Amino acid sequence: MSRFYLRVWFFWALRLTFCSLGLALLLATFITLFIYINEGIVPLEDEVIDALWSLERFWFMIMWSFTILVALFRSLKYIFGVCYQGYKFELLSCPHEGRVEVIQKIAYGDLIRVWRKWFMLLIWLVGAMMIFALSATYLFSEEGALFAWFDIYTLFISLLISGYFSFIFISSRCKKVRLKRC
Repeated sequence: MSRFYLRVWFFWALRLTFCSLGLALLLATFITLFIYINEGIVPLEDEVIDALWSLERFWFMIMWSFTILVALFRSLKYIFGVCYQGYKFELLSCPHEGRVEVIQKIAYGDLIRVWRKWFMLLIWLVGAMMIFALSATYLFSEEGALFAWFDIYTLFISLLISGYFSFIFISSRCKKVRLKRC
């Protein structure tokens, strides 16, 4: 069973990482090119290249914060219906209607309720990790600024770690998700 969760988490983490980083890089590049073109396409000298690189890095961090949310929503679709180590997650139709059916072809509209519950679970897990990390920093460090270590990279690593535990809890927290043998 633990190998199932590890495998689901691994492929989810790959998809989340590549989708969020790729989309952020693409958006940051478009914004940087738009600014470059809007300023009159000056010749590429060392100063201009340094300025464009600084713009790219600046917009990349902002866009990555946004694309993580998009990638989280999109990546949830791909954990359903795939058999790993003899188990799979199934997405069920609304259980309040009296009949429960497995949704075979999952659309993004089917994921909204599940994503909200899963996202809140991720928020709580990441928050708990941050509290433990802050406590450990406060106890074992003599650094004056408690959040000096906190940035988007730390948040992303915490999100990846919390994602593993969220898959363990998702079928018990959300009635539209069922773990089944395959």
